[in-house]
Amino acid sequence: MKKSNLLLSLFFALSTLSTTTADACTRFTYTGAENSVITGRSMDWYDSLSTDLWAFPAGIQRSGNATDKNGIQWVSKYGSVIASGYKVAATDGINTAGFNANLLYLSGSNYGTPQTGKKNLSVYNWVQYMLDNYATVNEAVKDFGSGKLNLLVPAEINGHKMDLHLSITDSSGDNAIFEYINGKLIVHHSKQYTVMTNEPPFDQQLALNTYWQKMDGKFLPGTEEPDDRFVRTSYYLAHAQKTPDNRQEIATVFSIIRNASVPFQQEKDPNRPNLAPTLWRSVADLKNKVYYFEETNQPNVFWVDLDKLDLKAGAQTKKLALANGETYAGETSKYFVTATAFSSPQVTPTH
Repeated sequence: MKKSNLLLSLFFALSTLSTTTADACTRFTYTGAENSVITGRSMDWYDSLSTDLWAFPAGIQRSGNATDKNGIQWVSKYGSVIASGYKVAATDGINTAGFNANLLYLSGSNYGTPQTGKKNLSVYNWVQYMLDNYATVNEAVKDFGSGKLNLLVPAEINGHKMDLHLSITDSSGDNAIFEYINGKLIVHHSKQYTVMTNEPPFDQQLALNTYWQKMDGKFLPGTEEPDDRFVRTSYYLAHAQKTPDNRQEIATVFSIIRNASVPFQQEKDPNRPNLAPTLWRSVADLKNKVYYFEETNQPNVFWVDLDKLDLKAGAQTKKLALANGETYAGETSKYFVTATAFSSPQVTPTH
């Protein structure tokens, strides 16, 4: 068999590892000059998430599952800025320790049966729990990664299953990915795990990328499929420029995450029912604690400098409204206004 045919056959064999769904979202970690660490992610979803940005101070008393008597209780150690979804949950964000969390879709996730003796945490509060409690990835892996909590998931939101996995990054460039596969929590922890998409499970993503690395950029897969996005992001990240110019670093991260985004399309492909367009992109500068945001239906990138917000214990919760088409440019901390935080509905444990 010719070498080219052999490689093509190997590619198709590896491709069968992934599912036929194409739910989107991409996340990666860029490490630049002078110890800079910047994450980029796309939020790809079927319908409007009615996203707003929120500034939550430290010292907030929280419950892991609304009024559930077995819901874990905690007080936030760190302030945070988050992007909300459906006005019930944090989907993405950064805290005052320079720690970042990203929630992505992973079809077929299986969270298992809640175990007696463990406290409950709703998936609605998964991102916020991470941002409130941890400054480093190592802390989160040792604590949450021990499997000490039951993660409770609603059957659906707006008709969509909440099959999710979560990535975290800290200011040292350390990364971890949490997935629930066949009822068990799987943790992938390494500074080398810089890219993830939402399909297939992360170990299979690594296997697919190993094949494409042999191509060394001679050609790259170009579809919106998650495994293709994983390969493109990995390649461009590996070849990204390193510069002490922070503005150019941010531009570099935006250029990569835009390349992995999914455009709005006129008609839905019946053979790819889960393909969703990119609604927004975030870029989190973990060294400088600046959170950049770009909505695909708005003309401007804007950002929030966490040091310009009062996120100390006792400060007020504030919101930057986006859900009604508000438009911003530049640094936006002064536009956050005092607001009552959204509340997450209780998820009923299923046994």
